[in-house]
Amino acid sequence: MLNTSTVTIFRPRRWRTGFRRSMVLTVFALTLCCLPFLKIVPQTWSAGFFAVGLTFLASVMFVQLRQLIDTRAEGRVHHVLRTLAEQETDACFFADSSGKISFANSVARSRFGAEPGGRLDHCLRSLFANPPAILLRLQSKALGRGSAREDVANRDWVIPVKSTWLGGDLFFWRISPETEQRWKSVAIPVLSLGRSDVVVGSNDAAQRLFGRPAELSEVLPHGSQREGCLAPVRTKDGDRSAVVSTLRHNGAERDLIILPVSGDPTGHSGVSYQNLPVPMMRISRHGEIEEMNSPAARLIGEDLSGKASISDVMQGLGHSIEDWLARTVEQDLPPQSEFLRLSRKDQEVFVQVTLSKFVNDGRVGLIAVLNDATELKTLEAQFVQGQKMQAVGQLAGGVAHDFNNLLTAISGHCDLLLLRHDQNDPNYGDLVQINQNANRAAALVSQLLAFSRKQNLRPEVLDLRDTISDLIHLLNRLVGEKVRLVLSHDPILKPVRADKRQLEQVLMNLVVNARDAMPEGGDIRIETEVLLLDQPMARSRATVPPGEYVTVKVIDSGVGIPPDKVQKVFEPFYTTKRTGEGTGLGLSTVYGIVKQTGGFIFVDSIPNRGTEFTVFLPVCCTPKAQAPTHSEMQPEQSPRQGEGVVLLVEDEAPVRAFATRALRLKGYTVLDAASAEEALRLLEDKNLTVDVFVTDVVMPGMDGPTWVRRALETRPDVRVIFMSGYTEGAFGETVPEIPNSTFLPKPFSLTQLTEAVFQQLS
Repeated sequence: MLNTSTVTIFRPRRWRTGFRRSMVLTVFALTLCCLPFLKIVPQTWSAGFFAVGLTFLASVMFVQLRQLIDTRAEGRVHHVLRTLAEQETDACFFADSSGKISFANSVARSRFGAEPGGRLDHCLRSLFANPPAILLRLQSKALGRGSAREDVANRDWVIPVKSTWLGGDLFFWRISPETEQRWKSVAIPVLSLGRSDVVVGSNDAAQRLFGRPAELSEVLPHGSQREGCLAPVRTKDGDRSAVVSTLRHNGAERDLIILPVSGDPTGHSGVSYQNLPVPMMRISRHGEIEEMNSPAARLIGEDLSGKASISDVMQGLGHSIEDWLARTVEQDLPPQSEFLRLSRKDQEVFVQVTLSKFVNDGRVGLIAVLNDATELKTLEAQFVQGQKMQAVGQLAGGVAHDFNNLLTAISGHCDLLLLRHDQNDPNYGDLVQINQNANRAAALVSQLLAFSRKQNLRPEVLDLRDTISDLIHLLNRLVGEKVRLVLSHDPILKPVRADKRQLEQVLMNLVVNARDAMPEGGDIRIETEVLLLDQPMARSRATVPPGEYVTVKVIDSGVGIPPDKVQKVFEPFYTTKRTGEGTGLGLSTVYGIVKQTGGFIFVDSIPNRGTEFTVFLPVCCTPKAQAPTHSEMQPEQSPRQGEGVVLLVEDEAPVRAFATRALRLKGYTVLDAASAEEALRLLEDKNLTVDVFVTDVVMPGMDGPTWVRRALETRPDVRVIFMSGYTEGAFGETVPEIPNSTFLPKPFSLTQLTEAVFQQLS
């Protein structure tokens, strides 16, 4: 690590004095103070000389003190600048106007061998042909503007160089020698040209084909040909024919795609794309398909050159394809891909479409490069399906709890009525029908798994208020008793176009993640509003185009996400949960669904404060429904009489009323409580004898297993019956840890309840 004393940061020298000057002033001040005591001056002048001497001495001390303060402050600035520069991934230098380096970060030292005292232009000789001219030009601009930046072309690529004037004689330099090439990962040869068609860069595919040409004429010996037509090109293996097209044109800079094809290298100017091995289409700026090559025709199913628009051939973008084309034409952005579905009737085919703008004789058009993405989308659909089934497994238990409480009360009170009516009673048949249908309704809980069946996903126009309202009851059961859902809707919310089941999957995954982030409980807020963007909004690695959007926010107050992990949350198989608790596909599924719908999703998180997921869905322009059915019968036994004291703890009043009456009817003494806390207060009476606890498992406040453990500390011989609308497996190892306990699932009949108590007591 460099010593901070090697850095010289300019500061105004208003309070700076040299050491010799300070000593001279100090001696002069002391001399003036001593003259009256040496009796060299008249007695009447003594006081004046002494006062003047003290004034000089105080002034010198003040200046020295201020200089000490400035020096310490400057040292802190040194440390901050050095720390910031060391953290940069680019090469950073501090140098004076002559180029003498006072500080270089670790990247600059390892990449250029820079050291304090060395010269900046000497360090950059390996990078640029004429470093002094470049440095002088940028330094002059920085003096006038405060900072200056220039993309300097070298033999391999364009390298950004930035100079910032820090004041006085000090400049900060940032150089990015390892800047990623725009077309590096593209498998098609691309040459980047500067002024006078000088080749300033080439990707790996171009270097394998052409080597490292200095000028375009070395590749195109006959000069530029007409856009999209065959031209003779010179490769390392000899002359060949290739199609030349402009991918990007920005001022004097151009990016050319040069794709060799097999055939006669004569280069007739009217030859089309037919021989290209990559599916490609030439499209007008308005979307008409002007020409497509053979691979594209095979992918689409037929040759539609001059017969159709791209919007007739593809769909599924989520927003207007015409708007996408217009943005590509009007904005000079790097090529961006979108996943679309082809309008083929024989099979489902997905394609990744990359649009690039080109100019042909002054006329702007588009080239679409197609890539078959059917396998990728199939895997994505499998991910969605797997995640849906995992969520539904939790969801079914939550909804079952509510359904089963209701059905327990209905069938239980029906059992009580049946005990007071014999088969000759005219109402007996009606009561039997109620009882049987209540039992059949219990079987509907299992039909929740139909939600996870593989279905054709169809987008429709939705009002998010209705969608969330339909889902909120299921979400409430999914999050459990400790978490509360809070809704906030925009009163003028506009519709969106999306697949309802996919959107429900998005909401469920986000809510489940929020729940898992709050193990101690809390509030989850779901907010919707309409947002109008007048200009593009850049966030994270995405840019949201201008337009009207409906935003859905899912906000929790949980543990948050560390800053270094925020960018990874949408990656497949990435999870912060323990093994077995998550697949790592939840948020990647959410991202895929939102992207497929034409929307965007962003995450903001502060550790220990909470996380906010925001989904942007394009505004569109009406909703839809569903229905299930099944049945199941259950045999009844004759209830047996018993005796003993039962403490019944149940938070649902209808269930508690039925169970109390049923047990008393069969001879048991029943003490009932609406909560665990109330039950423990009853047990404080030492004279109270209880033979069996009958308790719900999930209740507000203290749950069943917790209060039972506490009660068993003083009453270890009491038997326990847990009852719940959840399945027994939902409680893991909780229930088996409690001795002398059994489980009674809801809904249960009068006979099942009294038989369970009888078995425990016997």
